[in-house]
Amino acid sequence: MEPYTRNVIDIIKGIPVGYVMTYGQIAGLAGSPRGARQVVRILHAMSKAHGLPWHRVLNAKGEIAIMDDELRFMQSMLLRDEGVRVDDNGRVELAAYRYMPERES
Repeated sequence: MEPYTRNVIDIIKGIPVGYVMTYGQIAGLAGSPRGARQVVRILHAMSKAHGLPWHRVLNAKGEIAIMDDELRFMQSMLLRDEGVRVDDNGRVELAAYRYMPERES
């Protein structure tokens, strides 16, 4: 497994219950600030195999980016079950729920 992929997986696994991160935020912490689309691909391909909390990852606007209605509803419900407030448009207030891990030196 590539180091970037391993970093992304580790970051996503580290998002605590009740918090979210953005694709771009994860990409930057993993070492590729412009790699948000790679984060999407990693989530799509590896969530099940690695038990990733995929539902805690949103777009830069704090919105659920999944277009499939059923998966969109599932993500919204999983977040709400964790105490994250999701509005009727699938948006989360990032100022309140964004997880900001400390960078390791």
